[in-house]
Amino acid sequence: MDHRATTRPMPPGWPARIRAAASGAVTPPVPRPAATVVLLRDTAEGPEAYLLRRRTSMAFAAGMYAYPGGGVDPRDAEIEPDWAGPAPEEWARRLGVDTRTARAVVCAAVRETFEEAGVLLAGPDADSVAAPRDWSAERAALEAHELSFAEFLRDHGLVLRSDLLGAWARWITPEFEERRYDTWFFVAALPAGQRAALEVGEADRVAWLTPAEAVRGHREGRFGMMPPTVTVLRELSSARTVAEALAAAGDRPLAPVLGRAEIRGDRLTVRWPGYEELTVDGEFPEGP
Repeated sequence: MDHRATTRPMPPGWPARIRAAASGAVTPPVPRPAATVVLLRDTAEGPEAYLLRRRTSMAFAAGMYAYPGGGVDPRDAEIEPDWAGPAPEEWARRLGVDTRTARAVVCAAVRETFEEAGVLLAGPDADSVAAPRDWSAERAALEAHELSFAEFLRDHGLVLRSDLLGAWARWITPEFEERRYDTWFFVAALPAGQRAALEVGEADRVAWLTPAEAVRGHREGRFGMMPPTVTVLRELSSARTVAEALAAAGDRPLAPVLGRAEIRGDRLTVRWPGYEELTVDGEFPEGP
């Protein structure tokens, strides 16, 4: 796969925000912990990933293709759900955070996948997943913060299956962005018998695409994607099966990736160390 360094157009809002951050006119917001899950399913052409196109009315990543995910709910850390698979302490070592944060991030990953995609990585015991049924009322209650995910699991006699997740990457939104997230990316297989939602409240389109097809669409300008989204797809393109992708997750480094702006004269470049193919470049004229 071609990972040669290239330069891409600068998003229109970046120069002004980068100038303000560089001058100290604004203080970079603290990144909010978040989690997102790449749902995968096997096909004759290889694994396909479930992608959502975020509505243009969304405050963050509007119009972009993304995976189910979102910010950590404080209750993800405050309430301990019934748990199967690697314990929070083991996840803490894997994610490079304290136990409380690790539990919250894993819980958020499973909760957001259920809220947005309707896929439930939980079951009545450590060896099974919940049978398909209409969970629309419960998903709406979770999205409205009327119910915590731990309460939902308890009410239905379910345990969170952390063993169904594989940690893939960690990306932090650049300091010059207005909304910042410290996001852990996970991969997971679509459980047998379950179907991902065809309609999602925060999305105007859903699609199952092979990673190679999605990357090609992004390169051709058909699929808008944030740098982490397209990078994860590039990395998954070599997997021949979902099982292969999940196995690869166990050896993935999780050092945070953070884009940084470089100002040289009237040129502005944003680079992600180790990911030169993501480089964006543009003019940086004088101005307020």
